[in-house]
Amino acid sequence: MGTTRVRRNRDADWDAWPVTDYLAENYRRLHPCDIGVIHHHAAVYRRCAPGGLARTLELGAGPNLYPLMLAGAASRRIDALEPSAANLRYLRRQLDRGPDDSWGPFYALCRSLDPGLPESSAEALRPVRVVPGTVDDLVPGTYDLASMNFVAESVTEDFGEFTLFCDAFVRAVRPGGRLLAAFMERMPSYRIGAGPVWPACPVDEPALRAVFAPRTTGLRISRVAKDLTLPEYGDTGILLLTAERPLTEEPPAGPVAAPTTTTTAPADHG
Repeated sequence: MGTTRVRRNRDADWDAWPVTDYLAENYRRLHPCDIGVIHHHAAVYRRCAPGGLARTLELGAGPNLYPLMLAGAASRRIDALEPSAANLRYLRRQLDRGPDDSWGPFYALCRSLDPGLPESSAEALRPVRVVPGTVDDLVPGTYDLASMNFVAESVTEDFGEFTLFCDAFVRAVRPGGRLLAAFMERMPSYRIGAGPVWPACPVDEPALRAVFAPRTTGLRISRVAKDLTLPEYGDTGILLLTAERPLTEEPPAGPVAAPTTTTTAPADHG
């Protein structure tokens, strides 16, 4: 009996990412999981002085605008690093023409939690610079804060590659810089709409601790319950992470073991 080949990030055609279907499934209305993520992230940005972060990163920004909006008061420059041609087109169009009306409730919630944000979402997005590129293009120590939402676990089935992705995410901030992330919990490889199956690596809290504890300080992980208003993606909820890059570092001791979570049959995911 043959073995199933583990797909890595390079095996998927990210330029063909189905932006319209992805937005329809996830971001055309405010879902309970979004409320949980926004509350978590807003608490981090609210503790930052207005304009107190010279440069921040949204790694694998995709077409999700609310992480970019949340940084709009604290950050003087927000780099939206994105490899997908389809996502780049959407981001540039949103910045040029203003956000779609469907983002209005998202921004209203962001601003209610962080009154330092400007009156309009377009103004909050003004510091955003769309940057074509991949995790390999990151220069260590560049950012005061790095954010990553539903990315590292959603682009590869290889836990080793997931770990390398997270390592580059941590090193992207300066020593003492902040890290802010959201992960789908135990999500197998997934579909959006009727499209192809995209690679994913199911991770849980122990797996995240195994990756981030040797690389960070002040690691905190919390959880948002599975959102039953979304299509069935095979996940069990969302894991929210905050941490800092240590001021002084030692390399992680040895390789990180793969998570014990097993991948089930492909399921839809947004």
